[in-house]
Amino acid sequence: MPADISGDFSYIAGQWSAVCERVAAACRDAGRDPSEVSILPVSKTFPVDAIREASRLGLRRFGENKVQEIRDKAGPLADCAINWVVIGHLQTNKAKDVARLASEVQSLDRLDLAQALQRRLEQEGRSLDVLVQVKTSPEESKSGLAPAQLPGFLDALEPLTALRVQGLMTMAVHSLDTEAVRACFRELRLLREDEARRGRVLPRLSMGMSGDFPSAIAEGASEIRIGTAIFGRRQPTVID
Repeated sequence: MPADISGDFSYIAGQWSAVCERVAAACRDAGRDPSEVSILPVSKTFPVDAIREASRLGLRRFGENKVQEIRDKAGPLADCAINWVVIGHLQTNKAKDVARLASEVQSLDRLDLAQALQRRLEQEGRSLDVLVQVKTSPEESKSGLAPAQLPGFLDALEPLTALRVQGLMTMAVHSLDTEAVRACFRELRLLREDEARRGRVLPRLSMGMSGDFPSAIAEGASEIRIGTAIFGRRQPTVID
């Protein structure tokens, strides 16, 4: 896989094509229509030129872990009409930049964060798509809301009208045990089904990354977050 190619990101077109083929195959294996699964390219740590190259393929949504990276990249890429998606753990003191620059947050997991975003979005006269991140992995390193807290949290979000709750997000356990990985994704799907029985529609399930997306697709993912398989190995970064 290409990696650390300074200034030359022409390989991205081939990587993107290969990812699309792999996703389509995983959908067929799961008995699903490939049109049911979207791909969010994750561009964290990659430079402006890499994202510009990807945008030439018609890609307009890019996931970033750090708000600082969005802030640094948004200006130079303003002509590309990019929609920035926050997928990393988000501090409340970043709500101002998120409300101004992002089109979506997939890592909403705390009421104080939701309230901070609501206040800033009101000031900006904007609204924002959000996914609630649920912790379905036993790993302490993973962020997210405890599954048992999800119903109450969704109820608490209802008055925050600037936040358009679209669905749920999770990260699976880092393991070679495919069943353990699938169990994380299955739990998120079952949580959505529980909410449907309560009358709450959550159309989107964002789950699965470069190493485990076939399992996520098999368990009902509507979107997978792909970085390495598109862009190559991560670039070193000191952005905080």
